[in-house]
Amino acid sequence: MAVQVAERSSIETTTLFDRTHASLLGGLIGDALGTPCEGKTYQWIEQNLGWVTDFTSDGTDDTVMKDLLATALIRTGGHATLDDWAAVLLENWDAIFGPKYGKFFVSVIHLAHKLRRHAVPRMAALGNMPSSSSAMCISPVGMVNACDPRAAALQAYNLASLIHQHDVGFCQDAAAAMAAASAAAYLPGATTASVIDAATAHIPALSGAEMLGRIDGMLSLARRTNDYKAFRAAIYADEERFFTRITCDSRETVPLTLALLHLADGDVERSIVYSANFGRDADTVASMAGAIAGALHGTRGIRKDWLERVRQSTARNQVELARALAETALTKRRSVEQAGQLFAAVS
Repeated sequence: MAVQVAERSSIETTTLFDRTHASLLGGLIGDALGTPCEGKTYQWIEQNLGWVTDFTSDGTDDTVMKDLLATALIRTGGHATLDDWAAVLLENWDAIFGPKYGKFFVSVIHLAHKLRRHAVPRMAALGNMPSSSSAMCISPVGMVNACDPRAAALQAYNLASLIHQHDVGFCQDAAAAMAAASAAAYLPGATTASVIDAATAHIPALSGAEMLGRIDGMLSLARRTNDYKAFRAAIYADEERFFTRITCDSRETVPLTLALLHLADGDVERSIVYSANFGRDADTVASMAGAIAGALHGTRGIRKDWLERVRQSTARNQVELARALAETALTKRRSVEQAGQLFAAVS
C-alpha cells in the first residue's frame, strides 16, 4: 500500500499529470461556462446575460462523453478502438439516458440505441447527422498520446468513426484536429501557434480538404482582424460563409475553436470566455478551447476560484481521472519504446 501511495504522489508531481489535470478542468469549465450561451446569438447574450465570465453547472454531454472515452482509454492501456468505446457506452447506459439525457444530441441517442438493438460499432454511425459529438470529447486521446500529435490524430480517426463516417467523414477530420492539438500542447516549448499548426498537420489533404479549407478561412479572418469583437462581428455578418445549418456541425465549431485560441493567444480564461460569449454551440467550443489551453499552460493558467468551484461541483474526481490518464500515457509510451528497443536489437 505504501508503495502504491508513493507512486501516486510521484506522478502527481509531473508536468504530464499537471497538464492532463488542467486539460480536464479547462474542458469541464468551458462546457459549464458556455452552457447558458448555447444556441444563442452574441447579441442576445449581450442583452440578456452581459459578458459571461463564470459558471454554476457541471457540464453537459460534452463532459459525459469525455468521461466515457477516458474510461475506454484507461481500460485498454491507451489503445482504445471504436469497439472499446462502444462497449463503455453500453455499460454506462444511464450516463446518457439519465439526468443529462436532454443535453445529448440526437446522433448520440440514436447511436446508443442502434448499438444496443442491432448494429455493430463499425456500422452504427451510418445515417448520423454532422455534429461535434466526437470532436468535443476527444481530448483524452491527446492526453494518452501526449507529445505525439500524429498518433493522436490516427487514433481519433478510428474512435470518431463510431459516431461519424461516410458522408459526414469531415467530423472525423475535426476530431483528429482536436486530438492532435491536445497532444501537441504537451510538447516542450509548445506555443499557441505550434498547437494550431499541429491541428491540421495530419488531416489528409484531399479527403480532408473541406475541413482544412474551413479552418484556413476562420484563422485567416482571425489573423486579419486580430481583435475578438471585430472577428465575432465579421463572422456573424458573413454567416452564409462561416456558419452551418446545424450550429453543432464540426465544420463550424472546430475552425472557430482554433480561431478563438489564436485570438486569446492560448490563454485559458480568455479562450473559454471568448468561446462562451460568441454564442452558437458555445459550450462545445468553450470545452474544446479550454481543454487545449489547459494542456498548454497547466493548472497555473486556470483561475483559482474556477479551480475550487469545479472541484466542488464535479461528479467524477478529476484528480483521480488525471492520474489514471497520465499513468495510461506512460504505459502506452513504454510499449512503444519497448518495440523500438526490439527493432534496434534486431538491426
